[in-house]
Amino acid sequence: MDKSIMLMIIGMAIVTYIPRMLPLVALNGKKMPSFLQEVLKNVPFAALGALIVPGVFFINENIWYGIVGLVTAFGVAYLGVNVIVVVMSSIAVLTIFSLLF
Repeated sequence: MDKSIMLMIIGMAIVTYIPRMLPLVALNGKKMPSFLQEVLKNVPFAALGALIVPGVFFINENIWYGIVGLVTAFGVAYLGVNVIVVVMSSIAVLTIFSLLF
């Protein structure tokens, strides 16, 4: 393997590790305000939504393909089932949708 590739991998590992390690070390044993805890609980959902929703509208040239998959996923997720069931149901509905249209 080329030396520059190895240095790039090591650099990316360090850059990935530091932001994860710093809060763990800096906030170890400290109590955060309840308001901040509530806000931080929603960060993963907001980030996931920001990553997924734009891709829904560009997954296919037919915009309805993404909308049908999104509505299916929301509907099944609202029932409170496992994530695997949500994904599999969206795939099943989109398979049927693609065969019909």
